[in-house]
Amino acid sequence: MRKQIGYIITTIAILIGNPVVSQKPMQQLDLDADKNWWAGIISMGEMMPLSNSLTIDMYGNNYGNQVQPLLLSDAGDVVWSETPFQFSYENGKLVAIGDYGTIAHHKAGKSLKEAFQYANANYFNASRRMPSEAFFRVPQYNTWIELTYNQNQKDILEYAHNIIKNGMPPGILMIDDNWQEDYGTWAWHPGRFPDPKAMMEELHQLGFKVMLWVCPFVSPDSATFREMAQKDLFITSKSVEEDKAGLPTELPKRHRPKMIQWWNGVSAVLDLSNPDAVAWFKKTLDFLQSEYGIDGFKFDAGDSSYYTQGESVKPISANEHTRLFAKIGLDYPFNEYRATWKMGGQPLIQRLRDKKHTWEDLEKLVPQMGLAGIMGYPFSCPDMIGGGAFRSFLNDAEIDQELIVRSAQSHALMPMMQFSVAPWRVLNETHLNAVLNAVKLREKFSDYILKTAQESSRTGEPILRLLEYTYPHSGYANVKDQFLLGDTLLVAPVLEKGATKRKVDIPPGKWRSFTGKTIKGPKKITVSVGLDDLPYFEKLNL
Repeated sequence: MRKQIGYIITTIAILIGNPVVSQKPMQQLDLDADKNWWAGIISMGEMMPLSNSLTIDMYGNNYGNQVQPLLLSDAGDVVWSETPFQFSYENGKLVAIGDYGTIAHHKAGKSLKEAFQYANANYFNASRRMPSEAFFRVPQYNTWIELTYNQNQKDILEYAHNIIKNGMPPGILMIDDNWQEDYGTWAWHPGRFPDPKAMMEELHQLGFKVMLWVCPFVSPDSATFREMAQKDLFITSKSVEEDKAGLPTELPKRHRPKMIQWWNGVSAVLDLSNPDAVAWFKKTLDFLQSEYGIDGFKFDAGDSSYYTQGESVKPISANEHTRLFAKIGLDYPFNEYRATWKMGGQPLIQRLRDKKHTWEDLEKLVPQMGLAGIMGYPFSCPDMIGGGAFRSFLNDAEIDQELIVRSAQSHALMPMMQFSVAPWRVLNETHLNAVLNAVKLREKFSDYILKTAQESSRTGEPILRLLEYTYPHSGYANVKDQFLLGDTLLVAPVLEKGATKRKVDIPPGKWRSFTGKTIKGPKKITVSVGLDDLPYFEKLNL
């Protein structure tokens, strides 16, 4: 969520109006904190393995990103619950607490990989499906940073033409928020899109696939809202007294939608426990595809916190609403989600939450992407190159050109890369050429990236792997600034401003470096780096 501020970390369960299970006696697991533990809170990947005090309650909170009710240790431990649970790590003590269901604890082996494989086989086995292959071959281009809430036909076409004009390949173009008439009225805004069919035809001819931003909200002053309220398709207020929408009180109770405040206003929210609401949403999306040739959708919002405030037709948890929103994307090979719950092994693009235009946030990419992989989300995207915080690129905002280059390089050999800020607008020739070289490097390895993604769809194994995952108990548990793509490509992006050298942990085996030198591991080395350099090492089968 692009305007969500901070994390809401609490040990108190967030109660919703219609509890889904009877309150059970609290279950508590005291876990061996001498081991290294990774927890399924993707937005906190940089805090893994757990070492600092942390308290988490998953109920009604996805912490701005994907959440999986899972703990894994490097000694083969697996902790899983079908329902949300709490855990705390403090003063060397790790405790898991279950109020809404049973927490299972298994000893699956002796390593992080064995723990993951057990969880994968028993709780989120790979679906053997994957999103469109295009995500792994070509860059994504999101119109958010350049256009923000002024999405319009003229500027979108100009953005697309400039991508090609500046030496970048056509890819997946995501048209972001405010292309529509209103939230929930998913029709092109007639003033800003005079001929959307012609725009779509031109984009396709240029070689782009096109996705549209959508969300589960409906604006209360729209005709869509009035029609859907009568059909009971929204989360409703718990009582007349709670109804803040000013709706006529003579309406039947089910016709009193609960108004939810989110980052861009106050809206009604689809009741995803109601099959009719889901059918309405999918019919709308399918129409956009059949009428305009839209290739897929960026599904934003869906955070469980929006479902803690009202009542639904069926008594399901707030977390379950988030899961049901993600299930909709399974019918669209071009999809993207930021907020999901318990969707491991599924063919969904799982994007990291928006990152700031800072070196500190750049450092979060590797550990968060690594955590996503071992939590069952292999098809992950590391947010937008340079950051998704649009205010960092407005007017006279100070832009760090080196940061954008290093961000592009970090993305280049991850499962996918996504641009938003136009590099040709904010970079000089030297820095732009460095970004273009990162794109060319990705093209060089595109077959390998795709092959690894295809294998992941069959096995469930991460595409981007922590070193500890592949080389257990070798001192790599806290390596957070390099990663493996598959098992044979080691990547060590430059994450420090002004760096001219980079320390790298070389695992066992023989590796050919980005300079052509053969290195035998395990060993620690230091390599020299220029602006154009992304240190990578290919494992040799000797």
